[in-house]
Amino acid sequence: MAAQKDSLNITIQIDSSKVIFQDFSENLSQKYNGKEFEYNTLEGETQNLLARAIDWLFNGLKDVFGIDISPEFAKLIENIIYILLIIVAIYFVIRVLTGKDAVSFFKNKNNLVAPIHITEEHIENIDLNELITNALSEKNYRLAIRYMYLKALQDLSIKNIIQYHFEKTNTDYYKEITDSSLKTNFNRISYLYDYIWYGEFDLDEEGYQNAKKSFDQLHTKMNSLG
Repeated sequence: MAAQKDSLNITIQIDSSKVIFQDFSENLSQKYNGKEFEYNTLEGETQNLLARAIDWLFNGLKDVFGIDISPEFAKLIENIIYILLIIVAIYFVIRVLTGKDAVSFFKNKNNLVAPIHITEEHIENIDLNELITNALSEKNYRLAIRYMYLKALQDLSIKNIIQYHFEKTNTDYYKEITDSSLKTNFNRISYLYDYIWYGEFDLDEEGYQNAKKSFDQLHTKMNSLG
């Protein structure tokens, strides 16, 4: 029993060393606010190329001009760039798939080629040459292209290459043309018409002359067919 009591005899060491209290300075947040103390921005391999490029740009602005960009603002800029890239990608996808400008794709869903204020089913008796001349005299090259396109439809209809109707689309007319070379010419002027008119393209005289070449080629080919 005595031996058991001796085995339970435990000596407790008391730490008598002096305790030193450390106070943190009041300007702690200002002292440790550098780029190396920001932990809410992923770096290295966890960032994509765009994020690293933005970081590099903002770090350059800070080093050269002393402009300090907050992580929140940098993230906002990154998101805006992503949105712009998506819009550009959609534009080119539409252009590749439809062969036309994205603006006209959304703006002109039915792609109708009905002339302005003209509701007649046939346009053989309309003096489109005069309308073209008037538009050119006013240097309204965009309107001149519109009338030139209608003039092309008028001539194709007179030669019985197409059957004109104001509710038809340029795709309808394209399917009616049997000559492959003429179809290519017509497809080209249809694209120019959509891009210039429905895309509200601000056309100058030089641009008009370039577009006119395609219309002249169509008429040359059309006349060669007899």
